[in-house]
Amino acid sequence: MRKDKSLVLYPKNYVVVDIETTGFSALNDEIIELSALKVEEDELVGDFSTLVNPMRYVSPFILNLTGIELNDLYNAPKIQNCLQEFMDFVGDSIIVGHNINFDLNFIHTKLQKHYNRSLQNDYIDTLKLARKFLPQMKSHKLGLLAEHFSLDTGGMHRGLKDCSVTNECYQRFVEMAGQKHVQNPLIIH
Repeated sequence: MRKDKSLVLYPKNYVVVDIETTGFSALNDEIIELSALKVEEDELVGDFSTLVNPMRYVSPFILNLTGIELNDLYNAPKIQNCLQEFMDFVGDSIIVGHNINFDLNFIHTKLQKHYNRSLQNDYIDTLKLARKFLPQMKSHKLGLLAEHFSLDTGGMHRGLKDCSVTNECYQRFVEMAGQKHVQNPLIIH
């Protein structure tokens, strides 16, 4: 069981996380890319990204969507050989991500399976922020938010690019919160 909390606050230190997967089920599908950007005092200070060998079939749809080459996946480390390094990079930081429960459920499931441990980092979901600050938008998908904010969307559906776009969207929401004098922190259980 995850023990994390969804936060609505605007920290200056956090890690933006994004993963790519073979499908939608944390129990039945696999991670094929783990990526993260570390931000301290609102400045990018590091990144982590690795492809992951899923040890299973990857559909042409996923390969086309992500642009990941099948040979690159076969030559990549298995999840049990790279997840700990990823978690060392993330540490106990607050995690920021778009529709982040999807990513966190996969990471938590793989941590449980391979290391018998739980993911306990608190997190901020930019999807929730988008719904709060941009209720007029019919869809709050990351690509549409990027277009709304006039961000470069080239290369999306790859981990580091999605982390970068998510971080830029998060920064816009922080600015919007400052303009509206939104109070923080507020913890949502």
